[in-house]
Amino acid sequence: SLLLMQAAAEACFQAIAAHFAGDLAGKKTQILCGPGNNGGDGAALARALSRAGVHADVVLFGSVEDSKGDARTNFETVRRLASFEAGSSAPVNRPAALSFVECNSVTSWEHLAQPRRTFDVIVDALFGTGLSRPLEGIFLQVVQHLNMTRRARDRGPHPGSPRGVERSSTRRPLIVSIDIPSGLDADLANPIGEAVRADLTITFTAPKPANVVPPASHLNGKLIIANIGSPAALIDAAKPKLFVTEENDVREWLISTRYTPDSFKNTHGHALVIAGSRGYTGAAVLCGSAAMRAGAGLVTIATPASAQAAVAASVMPEVMTTALAETDRGAVSDQAVDHVMQLMSKANVVAIGPGLSAADERTRRFVYSIVKQRQTPVVIDADALNCLASYASNGWPADLQGSDDAPLILTPHPGEMLRLLGITDKEALDDRVAVARDFATKHKLILVLKGARSLIAAPDGQVFINPTGNPGLGTAGAGDTLTGIIAGFIAQVPTGAGASLKEDANALTATIAALYVGGLAGDLAARNFGMRTMVASDIREHLSEAIRYLDPKGETP
Repeated sequence: SLLLMQAAAEACFQAIAAHFAGDLAGKKTQILCGPGNNGGDGAALARALSRAGVHADVVLFGSVEDSKGDARTNFETVRRLASFEAGSSAPVNRPAALSFVECNSVTSWEHLAQPRRTFDVIVDALFGTGLSRPLEGIFLQVVQHLNMTRRARDRGPHPGSPRGVERSSTRRPLIVSIDIPSGLDADLANPIGEAVRADLTITFTAPKPANVVPPASHLNGKLIIANIGSPAALIDAAKPKLFVTEENDVREWLISTRYTPDSFKNTHGHALVIAGSRGYTGAAVLCGSAAMRAGAGLVTIATPASAQAAVAASVMPEVMTTALAETDRGAVSDQAVDHVMQLMSKANVVAIGPGLSAADERTRRFVYSIVKQRQTPVVIDADALNCLASYASNGWPADLQGSDDAPLILTPHPGEMLRLLGITDKEALDDRVAVARDFATKHKLILVLKGARSLIAAPDGQVFINPTGNPGLGTAGAGDTLTGIIAGFIAQVPTGAGASLKEDANALTATIAALYVGGLAGDLAARNFGMRTMVASDIREHLSEAIRYLDPKGETP
């Protein structure tokens, strides 16, 4: 265990060194240590920093004698080294590379916290994964001081920067949390009280829920996951069901669905998009065009007759359109069921909902009938979700269940999710992971719960956190675009794998890949246009760059 603590400290040292591009000599660091193992990590880090020429001030909240185990071993070592430094015969004008002080009272902390010195780095080594109640007393004051320091740093211009402005990531001090920002419960997505807002968090072996699930994850800053030698078998033995999608996961999916020398439009799949209504044609256009750009071989938009001309005039020329029977309000009617079933027989996947309208009972009956009678995967979004929630009066119809051969993929935002649950209390979504998992397992479907770090819940209870994307994706039409990307990816599932959730390339892995690629495309769009001015079609137009970044070899003739 002591070796693991040393490895954790070394990982933190490497992360800090990387942030400063290896230029650590002469830097000043304050390391705030709690009495437990997290503080022990901090003490070990102080020794590593000191060896690199960094002046490290270690503050232990408590006393060495009250600490235990490996943490005490490191506190005693640092205290001994600091005493040696203080008593050495070094020149008087050379500051000690290591100092150590025990802080046992609020008064002592207030004295230490006075703005006499500035630091390049402040390390939060107060609490790790064991915290389960809100901070109080001296620890609360320390965290409040850290957050106040950060706010003051971010408000004030840096003296040497152009026009007095510098990126906050290069301002001082850099605030680093070890394992998890102190004040968070590692297992919860919601902060339990005041917590450190870090610039950089180094966690070990695997991320904890609070490292990756918002809103708690917003406090982590940049997250680094360090391998410190813990056996992977321990993670496997725990049978985890919460995962973060990684770049390589998506790359593997793209490789499994690469175009081959014999590929042509039919091998890339046919996506049928049932969308739009009179006056609401943009959603259908965005969805259909995104499915095409995502790589589907064929895309057909089925839309009410009075909307067809407008859709055909705006959609990508490669996308086909067909007219559906409609209500007097220009929404699709249940009289179109037979026609759509014929269209579905030639499709590999169906996307239904964008711009469809949920105001008419005949439209709601149409959506229910299509989903009930489906023989392909169906991606359900927007008004189709609202149609089904209204059809059952109290949420999702209990008789609609997903299956391996014809999976259902639902893509609600939080408001739609509440309607699917048949409730209005927003607090019911506080634990988004649990809500998504429970709904997906109960109805045997794939649920994409949109929002900051969208979740994908599988019928077997696994939940995947998507790390890509930014607030700019909240723009109008981004959801319609995502539905098209998901449908386009599912259409490309190789022949033979079908939609079976037991194969490597299936509706679930396609959905996971689609969210990652769509979010990455949004990040690339934001880089080029800024989050404020990017629009949904910008996401679609950056799909190519995102896919080529992930699998350049597979996209090169």
